Amino acid sequence: MLLTILIGILGLDIVVLVHELGHLFAAKLMGISVEIFSIGMGKKIYSTHWGETEYCISIFPIGGYCKMKGEKQFNKAIREKASSISYEKGSIFSASPIKRIVTYLAGPLFNIFFSVIVLSIIWTVGFTINTYSNKIILLSDYPGIFESNNNPADKSGLMTGDKIISIDNKTVKNYSDLQEIIYSSAGKQLSFIINRNTNEKTLLITPTLNKETGAGRIGVSPWVDAVVENIVPGSSADIAGLEKGDIIKTANNIKVFNYLDIYKALLLKPEYIKLKVQSESGNREVSLVPIYMDEGKTDLGIIFKSLNIEQDKLNLLSGIKKGSVETFNTFVMTARSIYLLFTGIDVKKAVSGPIRISYYVGEVASNSFKEGIKTGFTTIFRFLSMISVALGFANLLPIPIFDGGLILFTSIELVKGKPLKPSVFYKYQSFGFFLILIIFFLTTYSDISYLFSK
Repeated sequence: MLLTILIGILGLDIVVLVHELGHLFAAKLMGISVEIFSIGMGKKIYSTHWGETEYCISIFPIGGYCKMKGEKQFNKAIREKASSISYEKGSIFSASPIKRIVTYLAGPLFNIFFSVIVLSIIWTVGFTINTYSNKIILLSDYPGIFESNNNPADKSGLMTGDKIISIDNKTVKNYSDLQEIIYSSAGKQLSFIINRNTNEKTLLITPTLNKETGAGRIGVSPWVDAVVENIVPGSSADIAGLEKGDIIKTANNIKVFNYLDIYKALLLKPEYIKLKVQSESGNREVSLVPIYMDEGKTDLGIIFKSLNIEQDKLNLLSGIKKGSVETFNTFVMTARSIYLLFTGIDVKKAVSGPIRISYYVGEVASNSFKEGIKTGFTTIFRFLSMISVALGFANLLPIPIFDGGLILFTSIELVKGKPLKPSVFYKYQSFGFFLILIIFFLTTYSDISYLFSK
């Protein structure tokens, strides 16, 4: 887990670096002096000077900052209760409101540009999606494995084994297509065209809001054939002698149609499970000793066969268009997630702080690199592009200390035609700092609780 978090921190620092570079470049372009540019927070562990700016790495590896000239003049104005901050060349407070707004805005814009560039490159060079087919399983058909009932899928008449052909006239080729549409459609009625025993049917389904994730859900899982793709070394399956390509036909005399039927046989927590297996060399029976975790779950060490879908390379212009559209969709989804915070979702589970985000980044990286170097880099940078957009959007919110709050404050000054009093700005920032401190402690508590649960 520690390695996962360290990898995640590195990934998160890339996104923070992009953000702070936006402020750095804009400030220098606007004639504003940057005194310190730091990756990380707290005590400096390495620093070097280049021109007027000290570039450093700080001991706390999450976050960073771009300190601009003007802090001394601001503190002096507060102490002296002055009505304005004294002019000093290169100071952020001596720059015009337009130049300050450009400087504040550059950080979030760099995050958005980063996403566009990364996704454009990915679409241009091509990539592989690891997913499952568009055939589904109803969660309610597997009580004990899933705590799920009264789902939209059940109410609509959807059945295990159905194939989803399209949703609202959007073609569904695989389970990833299905997820992408449903996750962003909580509360919206969708028209499903399904294939059942070669017959097509149309069903109307309205996804409900999953209050733990903030995503839409209908109560289905992908149908995964019980075909062994790989075995985790040293696992129960490895010791039992299961091999790649094996097709599991029964588990403790329960007929296996898909992978969940195997876990159905584990509900009573048997000491061992007998699997009848079919392979190229013939049929055989193996006995597997499951290891149960504290919460009753078990990992047999079997990786079941999935679909690897090759996305064709696009030309440069098409790649840029795709990257821009995907970035825009992520921005809209992020905006919608802010609204969802006020709809009764479980904030402790649905909202992540920097520690949990680092863990997610590291987990995505660790798992995706198992599929190959190209797949690993593609997956991790797609994920980082999403986080980058989320960071850019969050910083545009009109919250004190955030870039959006500074833009709002400076815009008021621009409209009024004169600087606001330093004392007003100080109170505004102090309130923002207090608010962010509360959010930081709450998310950190939630993140640590989550990691202990893992």
